[in-house]
Amino acid sequence: MSTFAVKALDHVVLTVKSIPKTIDFYTSRLGMKHETFVSKGGERHALSFGNQKINLHQSGKEFEPKAQSVQPGSADLCFITEHPIGEVKASWEAAGVGVTVPA
Repeated sequence: MSTFAVKALDHVVLTVKSIPKTIDFYTSRLGMKHETFVSKGGERHALSFGNQKINLHQSGKEFEPKAQSVQPGSADLCFITEHPIGEVKASWEAAGVGVTVPA
């Protein structure tokens, strides 16, 4: 049994071959809104709809943290919990779940 619970989905990260083509498809075909923002000194791109957000990573130029083996078409799910991340990590490790923290 889990010692914590996920409160909400924060965002999804899509790794894509072409950010401009991805933005065009999601905005023109699915009605999403394109947003740009600065994080860790670099310009980032996101697509929003309702209260949801998809962050875009350019394949080969991903931002940290990222999934271990990213490739175009892969995705990361980023969750929100009210529990301290250290407790979550310790709980997973105690259960034998591998946890890798980017450098």
